[in-house]
Amino acid sequence: MQIYEVPIDITPEGKLELPKVLIDRMILGQSIRLIALLDEPEDKEHDSDWARVTAEQFLAGYGDADSIYDTIK
Repeated sequence: MQIYEVPIDITPEGKLELPKVLIDRMILGQSIRLIALLDEPEDKEHDSDWARVTAEQFLAGYGDADSIYDTIK
């Protein structure tokens, strides 16, 4: 069994568009198994919130005394 992870577009008609690199590896007429991993809208919001909080906390630990490291080359 070979496993590939590739982005797949969904057309306005609801059909899946497979990338050429994946089609080139298939035997035409064969059956395949498809596992679909769909992002939830709230996941993207959660990820951006997490990135913002992480950056805020990182920068909160940076004090004026740390500016001496900015001059090191």
